[in-house]
Amino acid sequence: MLQDKIAIVTGASRGIGRAIAETFARAGASVVICGRTQETLDRVAAELGPAAGGILPVACHVGRAGDIARLVEQTHSAFGRVDILVNNAGTNVAWGPALEIDEERFDKMIDINLKSAFRMIQAVAPGMCQRGSGSIVNIASIAGLRPLANSMVYNVTKAALIMMTQSYALELGPKGVRVNAIAPGFVETALSEHYWKGEDRRRQLVERQPIRHLGQPAEIAEMALLLASDRGSYITGQTMVVDGGRMVS
Repeated sequence: MLQDKIAIVTGASRGIGRAIAETFARAGASVVICGRTQETLDRVAAELGPAAGGILPVACHVGRAGDIARLVEQTHSAFGRVDILVNNAGTNVAWGPALEIDEERFDKMIDINLKSAFRMIQAVAPGMCQRGSGSIVNIASIAGLRPLANSMVYNVTKAALIMMTQSYALELGPKGVRVNAIAPGFVETALSEHYWKGEDRRRQLVERQPIRHLGQPAEIAEMALLLASDRGSYITGQTMVVDGGRMVS
């Protein structure tokens, strides 16, 4: 599905990002994975090494403009272009009551969850537009559609990411570039464990949705594969909810 495609996946050392990188590589893409620690990325690359397309690990703190510029430069140096961008990196350092959030944590959330996607798109989309093809996938959240308690800043950044997705889709579509978002529900990752950790809490979550299990990273990766590939050629500007039916329950 992604034979000979070049993809960048941010926040790919674990969880959803890692699953997306593995899925893309097995579909034939060459995948550049980024995260903050080169050692961790090297280990992931080694573990995913047999995947068909191959993995290139590049350390990058997406909250730093210079790191993003270097990531894109290294990708172009190695492969010459970027066909697919997945903005997956995210954090929730501002978890807690809204009135207790300070500006430092607010600013960090904006930098990691929102501004990094803006910087990445600004860096790679011009080349996509010039070639007349490309796919950008932003990993949002159902928190951007319906707020979660004690997650005000997270909710805000994911809602803004959804609107950013729609805005880019509107402008870049005529130039051959599709831009979509995925809004996962509760997925079993380290980022979201404070929502589901513990048997009682996990049970309460899954009992409130039609599909009675927590989402798995591989289930989100399959949606990303659809949006990144030509099979999603008529999809742009959309937020694909993958939540076990939680939003309708």
